[in-house]
Amino acid sequence: MNIAVVFAGGSGVRMGSGIPKQFLEINGKPIIVYTLQLFQYHDKIDKIYLSVLERYIPYMNMLIEEYRLQKVAQVLPGGETAQDSIYHALKAAERENPQDSIVLIHDGVRPFVSYEVISNNIESVKEHGNGITCTPCYETIMISSDGKEVGQVPFRKETFAAQAPQSFYLRDIIAAHDAVRQTETRYENMVDACTIIRSQGIKAHMVMGNRGNIKVTTPEDVYIFRGLLQYKENEQAFGLGLTNRIETRMNQATSKSAT
Repeated sequence: MNIAVVFAGGSGVRMGSGIPKQFLEINGKPIIVYTLQLFQYHDKIDKIYLSVLERYIPYMNMLIEEYRLQKVAQVLPGGETAQDSIYHALKAAERENPQDSIVLIHDGVRPFVSYEVISNNIESVKEHGNGITCTPCYETIMISSDGKEVGQVPFRKETFAAQAPQSFYLRDIIAAHDAVRQTETRYENMVDACTIIRSQGIKAHMVMGNRGNIKVTTPEDVYIFRGLLQYKENEQAFGLGLTNRIETRMNQATSKSAT
């Protein structure tokens, strides 16, 4: 069983839009729907568990019905922090699925992870026990403790930017969460699932991601999002880069009509 856990509990403060960024509409479709469709149309994903702000659950259920997102098993209320939200979704998945299920934890405002990256995450878990999507940094990274003076400048070839999904066996990531939640500081400085497993002495294994897998956080990101959408539309218009996603949808339609 391969499960996507998508967390979309952000309030949209940095976007300054007045509504949560995951529900912003681009070309008439909310960002969260673009993201969920990546997993809906992936032939290796069986179920999706989604965590959103509680007051948006009725609206999210409407979107699920409108866009026929049949793989969504549950929509759950978000927690106090992003990691709390993820934990609640993981526990819901645990109640309904085998412990050795593979779970891909993904951000609801990363709507451009590629089909291949999702597949490679699943294979990395099978081979290494986990998979952390990342891309090489193309700019120099500087480390500063006060935001004023440059402390360290790591070699660029040794720096990578973490993305999502971040993937694990269900039992392993829940065990890591449980251990962290029992500490006094809980999720303090635990920025993602990779940080959580490393805090428990577990080695994290990298999966190379795609550069277009942006996180839509600021108004500038919306313009990048629109540009990427246009690029994808142009690819399909000229018969280039027709992805496995389209083939999967055709196979799903064929299977449905056969039954």
